[in-house]
Amino acid sequence: MNHSKVNTTRSQVKNAFEGLKNDVKLIVFTQEFECNRCKENRELMEELSNLSDKVSVEILDFASDEEKAKHHGVDKIPATLVQGTKNHGVRFYGLPGGYEFQSLIHAIKMVSLGEPSLSKETKTKLKTLSNPVHIQVFVTLTCPYCPSAVQMAHQMAMESDLIRGDMVHSEEFPHLTNKYKVFAVPKVVINEEIEFEGTLPEPKFLEHIMQATK
Repeated sequence: MNHSKVNTTRSQVKNAFEGLKNDVKLIVFTQEFECNRCKENRELMEELSNLSDKVSVEILDFASDEEKAKHHGVDKIPATLVQGTKNHGVRFYGLPGGYEFQSLIHAIKMVSLGEPSLSKETKTKLKTLSNPVHIQVFVTLTCPYCPSAVQMAHQMAMESDLIRGDMVHSEEFPHLTNKYKVFAVPKVVINEEIEFEGTLPEPKFLEHIMQATK
């Protein structure tokens, strides 16, 4: 990325952050001898924290801060948790670059404002959940359709304390790509049981969540 484009992006992000309401902390798990993407991810989050006094970053070591990793349910790196007044279950595994950069900015704004843009019907149904829901959205950074699925998962996680929504960069975690047979993206896996490819409208996405908890 050339210098001019970097400055333009930085300016756009600063403008996007002007409407932030509550503080947001980016909790980043990396390790002492950083993998290439770990370093890039940490530097990206540090850069973002410099663009608004509402955004801070906490860097944790996946090995020496093992207890904190377990507490947050982090099992791979690089990992970034977007946390507000509490842990909302909004997280990124792998570098959220390319098209997923917009998902990261969306997550920060959503957590800061404290309100996902879901319908009343969806919010009402999510209140009936009684079991935990783990949504994994497998993406590539060149997929223009993936952010829609990631942002939907994050909105669901923001709304319900029982839901955890993960963006997973499929190229960085090939063992998971193989495990879940990710041949096309976005691929969504809910509670290890429900799987689908592509983007879905909110009611259909919700339907799969409810089905996974039966």
